[in-house]
Amino acid sequence: METAAVVECENVSKTYNVGTPAQVNALCGIDLVVHEAEFVAVQGASGSGKSTLLNCIGCLDVPTSGKVRIDGQDVSKLKENELALVRRRKIGFVFQTFNIVPTLTALQNVELPMVFAGMPEAERLERAKALLEKVGLGKRMNHRPNELSGGEVQRVAIARALVNDPKLVLADEPTGNLDSRTSEEIMAMMRALNEEGRTIVMITHDAAIAAHAKRKIYLKDGKIVE
Repeated sequence: METAAVVECENVSKTYNVGTPAQVNALCGIDLVVHEAEFVAVQGASGSGKSTLLNCIGCLDVPTSGKVRIDGQDVSKLKENELALVRRRKIGFVFQTFNIVPTLTALQNVELPMVFAGMPEAERLERAKALLEKVGLGKRMNHRPNELSGGEVQRVAIARALVNDPKLVLADEPTGNLDSRTSEEIMAMMRALNEEGRTIVMITHDAAIAAHAKRKIYLKDGKIVE
């Protein structure tokens, strides 16, 4: 039985500097469907369009033409405040650079999205603590990022990505700043999340990291080639 589509890209193109000599066609007619509980790796060389595709799927950018649907909702023509709402409700992000606030503890970093969402403090704390336990940081939740290893900081980022119980987790080179052993630990965690039913789309240039996904897509010059 086929599961519901969480991501649908229909003839998606993205052009920067339209009509100028510096025009760049970052995406050229992308068609892609990602179903619930899939784990998809998007591979390609630098400049192939991976990040642009992730930004369009993640409602951080809108396509020049074509449609992007997230959980059935067409997000292609939404205004910035509407895109922000979709991001907050449906998408969790894990970035290569972690994007963790250095002055806050692990617990406070995980709480932060719930503060913006207006969740009551007691509920925030309970949820943030449970998620840090889940990623193996129960004893480190009151430490600041400079007191944690790179792998631990990325675990904080994963816990934070899960706070809104997202339909979709987007990971942008999630192991790019980590050594090989720590990378394997983070990928084991991503696989475990997927086995729980999370839908994950991950971009990576590393074939060994992509091998953890259940499906691989290759981009070249803004097109899916494989």
